Amino acid sequence: MLGNFIYSNPTKLYFGDHARHHLEEALAHVGHKVLLTYGGGSIKRNGVYDDVMAALAATGKEVVELPGVMPNPTVEKLLEGAHLARTADVDFILAVGGGSTVDYAKAVSVAAWYDGDPWQRFWVNQEEPLAAERVIPLGAVLTMAGTGSEMNGGSVITDTASSMKIGKVFGERMMPRFAVLNPRYTFSVPKRQMVAGIFDIMSHIMEQYFSGDDDCTSDYLAEGLMRSVIASSRVAVNDPENYEARSNIMWSATWALNTLICQGKKEDWMVHMIGHAISAHTDATHGMTLAAVSPAYYRHVCRYGLKRFARFARVVWDIPAQGRTDEQLAHAGIDALAAWIKEIGAATSIASLGVTPAMIEDVASSVIIFDSGYHKLSHQEVVDILQASL
Repeated sequence: MLGNFIYSNPTKLYFGDHARHHLEEALAHVGHKVLLTYGGGSIKRNGVYDDVMAALAATGKEVVELPGVMPNPTVEKLLEGAHLARTADVDFILAVGGGSTVDYAKAVSVAAWYDGDPWQRFWVNQEEPLAAERVIPLGAVLTMAGTGSEMNGGSVITDTASSMKIGKVFGERMMPRFAVLNPRYTFSVPKRQMVAGIFDIMSHIMEQYFSGDDDCTSDYLAEGLMRSVIASSRVAVNDPENYEARSNIMWSATWALNTLICQGKKEDWMVHMIGHAISAHTDATHGMTLAAVSPAYYRHVCRYGLKRFARFARVVWDIPAQGRTDEQLAHAGIDALAAWIKEIGAATSIASLGVTPAMIEDVASSVIIFDSGYHKLSHQEVVDILQASL
């Protein structure tokens, strides 16, 4: 295993169908005034809101509510939340919902006491808050599995004015102090959203896996996670309330992006950059954008990392190597990925997400290009991948 790294993760997890009973314990160690942020109100229909409010009341917290967090949180919504958090002088933020809500809580945390333009500083310029600057600690009660935001510092925000969607991975200060992961809380998520979350998990793992050529322990962990996601997804799409499948999916989502399997890795993240650009132009569901572009992207770059893609086919999809060249094996693995995307009901084209041929150039121009993975894309290559994804 090559590379040098420091690994630390301060988030305390409470996992399982009794996890909600630990929320009072977790809240006992945070400040008095809590900003409760959530999405469109589904938590009030499925009972999660009542559970959370009961725990907040039992621990004597004063609650300030901030509802209405959208699937792709915007700069405008960020500024609204930052103003409320600062005006109310809250001590803690509790995000109840999926990854977008947890991402949003981190954004509000760093923006609330910053006097400048948080979008420009933290997302465009990718800066970190200084040690002396005030940020608001946060926790999470998760209702959808996918992003891994419950145990990392990631926060993705969309600027509708510029059609840019940018992620910032903050350091340990912005990681949730705790996260409550009850798989039953995910049962009320619509099937399409569940599937989008499943592919988001798979994509997170692949973004880290498809880099490097050394014998890296992180890759063995990634392969096990991918096999688990595939197996559990096939159960969950047919039986969405299968607790075992949904709990495995939820646990895999956390470990897919809590910084464990990236250790010693260069990583890639270009599928996410392309997906973010699509979402910024169409407001399409994040996981679906990833599914729609992944096969075309990986067919384009696999020749630059042929041995890893051949291993992906053998180990993850159980495709026999005998009688196949590495190139044939690599493409068979990508074909298996594409077939699984269709099998679970994820998006198979960007046209289905609202992208038209006339939009391709604008979308491509919004893609942030990294020098990562096995190959740095040119603008024209991004255009070609988008066209192949139509």
